[in-house]
Amino acid sequence: MKWIFKSALLALAITAAPAVALAHVGAGDTHGLTHGFSHPVSGIDHILAMVAVGMFAAYLGGRALWLVPATFVLMMAMGGVLGIAGVPVPFVEIGIAASVVVLGLAVALQWSLPTAAAMGLVGFFAIFHGHAHGAEMPADASGIYYALGFMIATALLHVAGIGLGFGIGKIGSRGSQLALRTSGTIMALAGVGILAGYL
Repeated sequence: MKWIFKSALLALAITAAPAVALAHVGAGDTHGLTHGFSHPVSGIDHILAMVAVGMFAAYLGGRALWLVPATFVLMMAMGGVLGIAGVPVPFVEIGIAASVVVLGLAVALQWSLPTAAAMGLVGFFAIFHGHAHGAEMPADASGIYYALGFMIATALLHVAGIGLGFGIGKIGSRGSQLALRTSGTIMALAGVGILAGYL
């Protein structure tokens, strides 16, 4: 299991390296990368949903461990393109809040979905998150670097969720189930709070 986690970190580092190396090319590039990276980590709704995706993927295991987070990142990028282009997507804020509720429940109730179904579930919600990121891109930012920034930040949050999921799994059968239920329930309740406008 350790080699899977290390491989994911290595892949993420390789993905991030070109952006870091090229970030000095121009002010718009640096500005775009910085703003893109900061957007997912500046909102509790995005953080909770993306960590939940990682925990969900860790719980499912197998191919879902990398396919589920990768699907989220790719579909989020598509949503980001729509947001940058100004293409409207209905109910974006509701979709983001609902993703926290649903993904929190997926963790809490330990849904054993087939990999394809799990990919479809996270991919659907990723479009809302991506659209929100894209629509809030600063006018003077580089679109490519902005998108790369929020994709890297999202992948890091997924890795954090996977690490958390693996850590919980080492507690033991009964303890890990309780920890998953508790953390997932807290996420889902936070999503309800976001939907109600309290968070």
